[in-house]
Amino acid sequence: MSSNASTPLQRLSALGQSVWVDFLSRDSIRGGHLQQLIDECAVVGATSNPTIFQKAMSEGSAYDEQLHELLDRDPAPGVEETFWALAMQDIKDACDLFHPVWEATGRRDGYVSLEVDPRLAYDTLRTYREAMRLHETVERPNLMVKIPGTKPGLAAVEDVIAKGRSINVTLIFSLRRYAEVAESYTRGIERLVAEGGDPSAVASVASFFVSRIDTEADRRLEALRAPDELKGKLAIANARLAYRHYLGAFSGPRWEFLAGKGATPQRVLWASTSTKNPAYPDTLYVEELIGPDTVNTMPEETIEAYQDHGDPALRLQTQVQEAERLFEELERVGVGYEDVTDTLEREGVEKFSESFDQLIQALGAKRETLAPA
Repeated sequence: MSSNASTPLQRLSALGQSVWVDFLSRDSIRGGHLQQLIDECAVVGATSNPTIFQKAMSEGSAYDEQLHELLDRDPAPGVEETFWALAMQDIKDACDLFHPVWEATGRRDGYVSLEVDPRLAYDTLRTYREAMRLHETVERPNLMVKIPGTKPGLAAVEDVIAKGRSINVTLIFSLRRYAEVAESYTRGIERLVAEGGDPSAVASVASFFVSRIDTEADRRLEALRAPDELKGKLAIANARLAYRHYLGAFSGPRWEFLAGKGATPQRVLWASTSTKNPAYPDTLYVEELIGPDTVNTMPEETIEAYQDHGDPALRLQTQVQEAERLFEELERVGVGYEDVTDTLEREGVEKFSESFDQLIQALGAKRETLAPA
C-alpha cells in the first residue's frame, strides 16, 4: 500500500491488516458491488457460511435462472445437491473476481471461503472428504475451505493441509483451541514438505470469533452483578493473547525450516466483528485489533462505519499484561473462561447447523414454487 493511502481502511491495510468481507451474494458478485468494495474499500477477500447463503438465496430472484436449469435436468438434483450447485457457482465467480488480488498480493490475499456442511463438525473423516470434494469441484487456487475448529475438526485440518489445500479454520473461541489449531496447521505443513509437496501453494487462516465472547461474558457478569468495568473487555483481551501465541508459534527453528521451504504462517483472522451491544462503539472490534499479518472480516455496516470514522493505529500488541489480569479478575468474580468458550463453540456449531437446515428447507420451498406444473 502506498504512503498516500487516504481512507481509513486503506490506512488500516497499510499497517499490515487485510480487510475481508463476511458476506456474499450473487447480486453483489455479478452486480459490481463486490468489485466496488475491492476498488474503494481495500477489500482483499471474502468468507461465506450457511447463514450468509441462507440470507442471499432466500431474497430476490438472482438464483432463479440456475434453479430452473437444475429443475429441468432429468433426474433433477435433490435439494442439498441443488444448494451446493448454487453455492459453488457463487464461490467460483467470487474466486475469479478476487484472482487478480491473489496474484497481485503474491497469494497472500484474494481468497474466498466456502464452509463444509456444519453438521459434520464432529466427524473427522467425513469433514476431510467433504473439504477435499469442495476443493476438487470448485477448482480455484484461491479457494479456502472452512472447517470448524472442533476437536474432531483439527485432525481433518491437518490432513487437508498435508494434501496441499488451503483451509480457513473457523469457530475458534479459546486460546487452548487456537494453540491446537496452529499446531495442526504446522504438522500438516511438515507432512506436506516431507512428502515433497510445495507449501508455498497453501494458505490458511485461524478465524477467532470476537463479539460473541463479550456477549456471553457480559451476560454472565450481569447475572452475577459484577462491576460494569469488567464488561466488554474479554473479547479484545482474548484476541491480544491469541496474537501473542501466533507470534511465538510461527517463529523459531521449527517454523524457520518450513518457511525456508516456502511455507507461510497461518494468519489470525478476526471474525464476528460487528458490535452486538449498542452501548459499545460500532468500530470497537476493528480499532482494538489492528496488527501486522492479521485479517479482519467485516460486515458491510462495519466497513461503512470504519470508512466514516475509523482511526487506524497498531493496538493489538498493547495492554497484554492488562489482558492477563482481566482473565484473573473474571475468574475471581465467577466467570469461568473455559466454560464461556466451550459454550460458544458448542452453540456456534449448533447455530450454523440450524442455519444449514433452514437454508435447505427454504430452498426446497423455493424449488416447489419454480417447478413446472
